Amino acid sequence: MTENTGLEKLDVGALSPEQQEKLRQFKIKTRISNEKYLRAHPEVEVLLSEFLRSLFFKRPVDICEFAADYFTDPNLPRTVHTKLQDNLE
Repeated sequence: MTENTGLEKLDVGALSPEQQEKLRQFKIKTRISNEKYLRAHPEVEVLLSEFLRSLFFKRPVDICEFAADYFTDPNLPRTVHTKLQDNLE
C-alpha cells in the first residue's frame, strides 16, 4: 500500500493562470499580514526563542509533553515579560 506523502509531482496545469495569480497575491498578502502581526507582538519571538532554547538545552525524549508543560507553566507570562524588558534595555 502506497502512502500519500504530499511529495508527488506538481500538477502544473491544476490552476489556471488567473488562479495562480490570485494564489500568488494571497500568499503575498498573508506574508505581509503575518509580518505586521509579528512586529506588533514581539512577545511571540521571545516566547518561541525561549522555548527552542530550552528544548535544545534539555533535549527531552517526549517533545510533545515537554511543549505542553512549557506552554502551560503559570510562570511563563512573567518569564516572557522579563525577557522582553531585558531586550528593550
